[in-house]
Amino acid sequence: MILIDGMPVSSIPADDRSFQYGDGCFSTILTIDGQVQYWLYHQQRMEDCLNILQIPYPDWGEVARWIRQVVVMAPKAGIKIHISRGSGGRGYSPNAIPSPRVTVQSFDYPKHYNVLISDGVQLGVCQQRLGHNPLLAGHKHNNRLEQVLLKAEAETSGYMDAVALDLHDRVIETTMANLFWFRDNELHTPDLTLAGVAGVMRRVVLDIATQQGIVLNISHFSLDDLLGADEIFITNSILGVAPVVQIQSACFVLGERVRDLQKRVNWC
Repeated sequence: MILIDGMPVSSIPADDRSFQYGDGCFSTILTIDGQVQYWLYHQQRMEDCLNILQIPYPDWGEVARWIRQVVVMAPKAGIKIHISRGSGGRGYSPNAIPSPRVTVQSFDYPKHYNVLISDGVQLGVCQQRLGHNPLLAGHKHNNRLEQVLLKAEAETSGYMDAVALDLHDRVIETTMANLFWFRDNELHTPDLTLAGVAGVMRRVVLDIATQQGIVLNISHFSLDDLLGADEIFITNSILGVAPVVQIQSACFVLGERVRDLQKRVNWC
């Protein structure tokens, strides 16, 4: 089911700014038995992006009501919230746009995610590189063309997902998730100030690591740094935590530290 500004319609005007320019943001959210997970984190992340884009917040109370209308009553499912600046504004100028447009839709849980959680993920390495954009880095804005191209490359190479590097050959993320790894009793994850998306589940894992007294290393890393890991895992809001068992020809153990994190944040 899809609601646009609370109405059950399935199309938007051709002058919508998100259609024209990718002018907006979005978030995908896990639901469990109809209950939204980590809503406050998702709302805060969308607000951070809307602040950068200078788009007014929607009425979050109304958005919550729309979510209740479309949510799937299943053990696991998903909600996507898409916010556009709205309609109008010939050219790039964002002035004189009356109000943002909010699309809320539900979707079924990807069944293959259960296999990834239990058995692990095999990753390729993309040859295309993520560009640097410090103004928008970390935010999940509606222009995702880099991810589309990298995902296409991964699938053409026979992988469901792949590691994405930046212009300086530094590890950033995968085409669909954030990257973490354990090495020498420290938890490592890439710095996202120049490229990448700071996911909600990334924030959850960082919170848990801080609470558990795990040493965190958020920095710039090479592919060799990643391949030297003891345990590797990826995160996104729908998947939770999934271990990485292979990157191209390099194999990795499915270890106890990743399994422990899964018990804390996954919904198995």
